[in-house]
Amino acid sequence: QVQLVESGGGLVQPGGSLRLSCAASGGTLNQYAVGWFRQASGKEREFVGANRRSDGNRSHYADSVKGRFTISRDNAKNTVYLEMNRLNPEDTALYYCAAGRPILSTVRSETAYSIWGQGTQVTVSS
Repeated sequence: QVQLVESGGGLVQPGGSLRLSCAASGGTLNQYAVGWFRQASGKEREFVGANRRSDGNRSHYADSVKGRFTISRDNAKNTVYLEMNRLNPEDTALYYCAAGRPILSTVRSETAYSIWGQGTQVTVSS
């Protein structure tokens, strides 16, 4: 069974950048679509972005992060990254990566992903 571990979160000033990592063990992450989700305090978990193997280099992003966040894969390291730029306080949340095999219409739905990491906290504050 694939297990996921996120890392790279922390405290960053508005306008700054962070790169989150989602490292897999127990299986090959390249066989799965990987989604990133986040949950701010007191709010529901929301979709951030996702990459499916069938989509190649084209990833899907929430409107709120499009143009600022980028998903990439390093298959040799069995890791997926979420590069986050121009961060603002509204990006503060616990960030999760998840693996699954969603179809295109469900790529933004957390129910389409069956394997989840424990999350990494991102705090954007001056």
